[in-house]
Amino acid sequence: MRPDAGAAMSETEGDGADGAPGNCLNCGAALAGRFCQQCGQRAHVHRTLGAFWHDLLHGVLHFEGRTWRTLPLLAWRPGELTRRYIAGERAKFVSPMALFLFSVFLMFAVFSWVGGPLGPVAPSGPSAEEAAASRAQAEQRLRALEGERVARLGRREDVRVIDAQIAAIRGTLEEVRLAEGRTDDGLKLSFGARETGIAWLDRAIHKAEENPSLLIYKLQSNAYKFSWLLIPISVPFLWLLFFWKRRYGAYDHVVFVTYSLSFLTLMLVLLALLQPLFRIGGEAILALFVLQPVHMYRQLRGAYALRWFGALWRTILLLLFAFVALGLFTLVLLALGLLG
Repeated sequence: MRPDAGAAMSETEGDGADGAPGNCLNCGAALAGRFCQQCGQRAHVHRTLGAFWHDLLHGVLHFEGRTWRTLPLLAWRPGELTRRYIAGERAKFVSPMALFLFSVFLMFAVFSWVGGPLGPVAPSGPSAEEAAASRAQAEQRLRALEGERVARLGRREDVRVIDAQIAAIRGTLEEVRLAEGRTDDGLKLSFGARETGIAWLDRAIHKAEENPSLLIYKLQSNAYKFSWLLIPISVPFLWLLFFWKRRYGAYDHVVFVTYSLSFLTLMLVLLALLQPLFRIGGEAILALFVLQPVHMYRQLRGAYALRWFGALWRTILLLLFAFVALGLFTLVLLALGLLG
């Protein structure tokens, strides 16, 4: 018999539904220790605010202690972490998918706060309001000069100076017109004037050119929601490096890819956090091109028990495959952004 609501709110250890001590408050089973042998719930139930905050910090930061065993291995001995998890040591480490989803959430939260690893992009052009005001002033000045030019022609005076001023203002108006077609961050999007002949695709492209900021928002949103697609996109490329080694199956490759992507995501988070502190820019790109290949090499060698040469040539190919996978992922995001 399951405990009632009143019994579930009790703070005494082991008060069950029938009031007899030694029963689990969750399922009513008899207790033989600190945890229920049937459902795993603790025998002692807390009802304090301090316990609530402890549970919050425990859930976010502690991961039941597994995080602090997983992250050092992920950073320095990723191959050992991958092999041990595949071999069955699951309770000691954060699962690859849980770590990946958490790192992706953390990355987008940090990026929205401090920008990417290279910092927020400074606006490279005027805002829409500034562009509209500049255009109005330039058009007013242009009309005045054109009227002055007509008057001077009537008086048979030289108009070369006015013609030069009119040409300059028309050039300014063209710049303003281009600025008004940009987003707030200075980006102007154009797929070209050509038609594809596919009605729905042409409409999608036209909408993207009219409102590029909406397309960029969709790309960012979809990159977060569909980041997991990087895993199935990447696994076939890794399989190509080991398809003749039958002792390594698809599960091995999935674990490898997921831990590798988790490391890359967490490294991007770290670089983004360091950027405002140390004003790093190009150093972030250099770190990516140095640390990620080294990490891939170490993970390949440890996870698949490879010699140095076997790990080296696979690392080179895997880096090339990573760019291909990223390109395919970007095409998927672009298609979702255009058609969404």
